[in-house]
Amino acid sequence: MVALYVRARALPRHLFRLSDRATAKRRGWVTEDRQDTLVETAVPARLDRLRWGRFHTLIVVALGITWVLDGLEVTVAGAVAGALKESPVLQLTNAEVGLASSFYLAGAVLGALLFGWLTDRLGRKRLFFITLAVYLVATAATAFSWNFASFALFRFLTGAGIGGEYTAIASTIQEFVPARYRGHTDLIINGSFWIGAALGAGGSIVLLDPSFLPPDYGWRAAFFIGSVLGLGILLMRRWIPESPRWLMTHGRPDEAHAILDQIEDHHRARGHHVPDEMPVTFRLKSRRYTPLAEVWQTLFHAHRRRTLVGLALMTAQAFFYNAIFFTYALVLTDFYGVDASKVGWYLLPFALGNFLGPLILGRLFDTIGRRPMIALTYALSGLLLALTGALFAAGVLSATAQTAAWTVIFFFASAAASSAYLTVSETFPLEIRALAIAFFYAVGTGIGGVAAPWLFGALIDTGSRLSLFGGYLLGAALMLAAGVIAARYGVAAERRSLEHVATPLSAAD
Repeated sequence: MVALYVRARALPRHLFRLSDRATAKRRGWVTEDRQDTLVETAVPARLDRLRWGRFHTLIVVALGITWVLDGLEVTVAGAVAGALKESPVLQLTNAEVGLASSFYLAGAVLGALLFGWLTDRLGRKRLFFITLAVYLVATAATAFSWNFASFALFRFLTGAGIGGEYTAIASTIQEFVPARYRGHTDLIINGSFWIGAALGAGGSIVLLDPSFLPPDYGWRAAFFIGSVLGLGILLMRRWIPESPRWLMTHGRPDEAHAILDQIEDHHRARGHHVPDEMPVTFRLKSRRYTPLAEVWQTLFHAHRRRTLVGLALMTAQAFFYNAIFFTYALVLTDFYGVDASKVGWYLLPFALGNFLGPLILGRLFDTIGRRPMIALTYALSGLLLALTGALFAAGVLSATAQTAAWTVIFFFASAAASSAYLTVSETFPLEIRALAIAFFYAVGTGIGGVAAPWLFGALIDTGSRLSLFGGYLLGAALMLAAGVIAARYGVAAERRSLEHVATPLSAAD
């Protein structure tokens, strides 16, 4: 983390300080008819023509680390499940462990909706500071929980911060990354969830060791890991500018082009070629915000097929992941007799497989294409889960073999889940992007995720392998159905500008 912060500091402190508001006009980048509030702008073309540079790396590290935090939170919650049950203060049951996870996801749903709505209205930069602050306070408070009710409340608030982060961060990254890099960059960022998972698993191995900390203190210390990381992230984000695309649609094109002037100057200083000629422009009518009625019209009338695809992908992957991962530790401890303090060792290879999936397969989503790769990864995930579930029900797998099987399954499932987030963030108009991400995340997680940990916790409590196999079959069926829908109705968004994938609502041409 210190190394990443130093690299961020290597950028000039003045890099994103806005120049004279008239500069962009003098250079011919923007013309504006104030009477009709029409803006002719080259912002999208200027962003998409850039080659990858240090600025993009800063964006990915400082903002994309949100997925690391989520992976950390989810893994810590799963890894300490046994410790939460054994805690003399909390004494949680399996059902309460699953229910606490559902509270976390419910908070993420509501946080995504609230902060997504604010992100489109108030700007990306303002919100990704607020959401990180909510997360920092809530995850630190979790360490001081004194009963199930307080633990569930703090997990709910932690989830609200993470849900809000998803909407503000995903929209910002999408709007900065050039089109030819967008697919695999987005998948790798989403896959970095599993870097956080590995950190959580490794931390739990140390902190849950009774020779290192007393049993009721180890799980509390584990929740402080996210707070420490979050403080470093706050410092890194000071250098991130507002999204030029957001400024463009909110009547502030001068500021958008001034930011781009400085980004391009920094690229040239680093030896990258940036053309001097006038890029392609388009006209739009600036607006302060988008009414919810227009959001509804866009989602359920103008782009209803895309909405169907987004809901199918998000719901299936949310159920698939949350059902299995939130109860990962419970399966190992209850069915395989793994000691609660050793669960982290089984999470490490699982996390590695999940990170390698998007890393290795990600570029194929930009070359072979979105539709075939989304359909393939979803279908393979469903089929492999059904097969592994049958082997689990038959009792032929050891704890090691079960972990190996899950690692293979989620090599494909991780790429599939990452592509769901990519799909809902790039296939809807700029003016409602953050709220659209929030909507699909909220509905998908609400339908497929909130009930899943509680359901699987209850299935595990039955002690029946056959009952749990039924839950696995349900998850497999959802993934297969989503794969079919993506193959039929998915959008070929690879290597295309966001404005070509989804025409802005404010476009005048």
